[in-house]
Amino acid sequence: MKKPAATALSFNSALSHEPADKRIEILRLVAESGSISQAAREAKVSYKAAWQAIDTLTNLAGVVLVERTVGGAKGGGASITQAGQKLLSIARLLDETRSQVFASFSSNELLLPRALPVLSNMSVRTSMRNQLPCKVEKIAVQGQVVRVYLRTAGSEGQALLVSRITRASAELLGLKKGQEVLALCKATAVRVIPFSADAGVSNAQSLGGQAVRVSRSKAGDEVSLQLDAGLQLVGFAEAGSGLKARARVLAQVDESAVVIALAA
Repeated sequence: MKKPAATALSFNSALSHEPADKRIEILRLVAESGSISQAAREAKVSYKAAWQAIDTLTNLAGVVLVERTVGGAKGGGASITQAGQKLLSIARLLDETRSQVFASFSSNELLLPRALPVLSNMSVRTSMRNQLPCKVEKIAVQGQVVRVYLRTAGSEGQALLVSRITRASAELLGLKKGQEVLALCKATAVRVIPFSADAGVSNAQSLGGQAVRVSRSKAGDEVSLQLDAGLQLVGFAEAGSGLKARARVLAQVDESAVVIALAA
């Protein structure tokens, strides 16, 4: 399986939502414990959520942050890569700097109450678990609708992700060819099916990959997969899909379900 490709968004994008969510905290706990399950318990999240946090950080950083070890006397675990340690160091430095800034303004009773809501809004969390670094490949204007063709980081060939947005939204974002953006979509908007040689990946909204983890339920099987380009994605297959880890799959996403965001 390919490693995530390097991207210009790099650590800046991975840290852009700090301190709003727990992703950095989970990465730090993995570094301390050497275990995803232990980090999940300490962070008070599920094992699945902990892995999703790591997968999202990996996508945004563009480099492997955690390596999983299988087997051994202790049954395997997880280790932080050098890049992961570097990201944690930067996060600590940013946190220290942030504290110093707040301390310097703490005596200004007029400024601070107005500034805090603004800073909070700049760190808004989102329920969209899939966050993919992309580059704008092409913009097609069709009346008041714009189809934005996005190439995911590290992808080659004809595999593109398409986002259908309004013309006004495209103008407000200032989208242009070659621009680096984030493509966001809910896991529930991603349909995962077994890979078919006949289907291929010619459809702009079908992305090939390999299943990494499968959580089965009567409502549908949740599938965490690694795209051929190296990025992580989460979607759902039909209940009783029979999909297993390492199986080749296709992830299908409707154009209107893909949201474009600019990296901070």
